[in-house]
Amino acid sequence: MNSSLSPRTAVGLFLIVVLAWGVNWSVTKQLVQFLPPLWTSAIRSWIALAGLFVILGLSNNLVIPERRDIPVILSVALLHMTVFSVLVAAGVRFLPASKAIVLGYTTPLWVAISAPLLGKDTLTAPKLAGALLGLVGLAVILNPTSIDWTNANVLLGAGMVILAAISWAGNIIYIRAHRWIASPLQLLIWQVLVATIVLTGSATVADGLPHAQWSWRLVLLFLYSGLIGTALAYWAMSMVNKSISALTTSLGTTATPLVGIATAAILLGEPIDISLGIAAALIVTGIGLATLGDRLLRRQATASG
Repeated sequence: MNSSLSPRTAVGLFLIVVLAWGVNWSVTKQLVQFLPPLWTSAIRSWIALAGLFVILGLSNNLVIPERRDIPVILSVALLHMTVFSVLVAAGVRFLPASKAIVLGYTTPLWVAISAPLLGKDTLTAPKLAGALLGLVGLAVILNPTSIDWTNANVLLGAGMVILAAISWAGNIIYIRAHRWIASPLQLLIWQVLVATIVLTGSATVADGLPHAQWSWRLVLLFLYSGLIGTALAYWAMSMVNKSISALTTSLGTTATPLVGIATAAILLGEPIDISLGIAAALIVTGIGLATLGDRLLRRQATASG
């Protein structure tokens, strides 16, 4: 398979990623009604592993990773594919999928805040402004009129999804500093393999063997989440990253929570209240400001020498 894509193909794949990830939150919301979060994540991961084995095998991207790539394999597998996945699945049991996805996609804000504190980046004015705007959006969605503060489970669910976003942010910060030997696409199956083993072991210890009333609906939900929402989306994103600039992908992924909100309204009948709309607008704008404003600032600095 060619290492780069035509612009039309790249945009098409990117739209698939945004749609697949956006819909997957509503699918996960339904899956955790049948199985515990650990088994939901583990079974989805097994399905994704099988799908990626076929995809990467057909595209000649199955390689044995070198020792220097093992840290990034573990980082993605544990922080993103395991911790993020389980915390989201656990949190979405108690929250509407529409609100959970907005909280989950605060990840770029945590990156903008924490990377400079860890000495991995510089805190520029656009990043600071974008982060503050996003935090205001976070406060809006967490206000007592938006979520029930008297319900401990709701607060727990919101906390878990926010922790999931912070975990993903930690993974992103590490990935930026890693010196890759194999490509992200070639390491993808190894990351999913590690996550699958950890998730399955954890689920077995915590919950025993899975017990569910299997039906065609449950099977189809898992097939979508594993093949479309995980395997296809991860593969497509790896391909898109080779052909579309990081700025475009960063800004484009802000559409994912908007797709998630619309999907939750259509599939689950979740209402789109004023707090949710304002919070989503603030967070998406904050991410866009932090990403686009910082890039423009760097270009001006470069142009001025």
